Amino acid sequence: MGSYEELLTFFEQNLEAQTFGHQPDELYAPIRYTVNLRGKRIRPILTLMACELFGGDKEEAVSQALAIEFFHNFTLIHDDIMDNAPIRRGLETVFKKWGSNIAILSGDTLFAMAYQYA
Repeated sequence: MGSYEELLTFFEQNLEAQTFGHQPDELYAPIRYTVNLRGKRIRPILTLMACELFGGDKEEAVSQALAIEFFHNFTLIHDDIMDNAPIRRGLETVFKKWGSNIAILSGDTLFAMAYQYA
């Protein structure tokens, strides 16, 4: 089984390969911003570890790991709106930077993306 660092590198490479360049930019710029804030990525790494632990191939589980990360970021965006939080991971929240309407739509888009990848 790969180490946390190896799996993190593997996951980050796959995440970076995702294109969030869709239009309209007003919707996808906040998604790129959120995903690039780079938290610890515990949830997707645990997904990859569990896959390997039970004899699976991490290449086949990366889509599910991405889905979990997208879902987690959706919840963070909506949580920041509900809490009126100005800062997340040391930077402005999507809510503060783009307003609640864009934050809701961007969060909902991440939610839909999570289902696409799952």
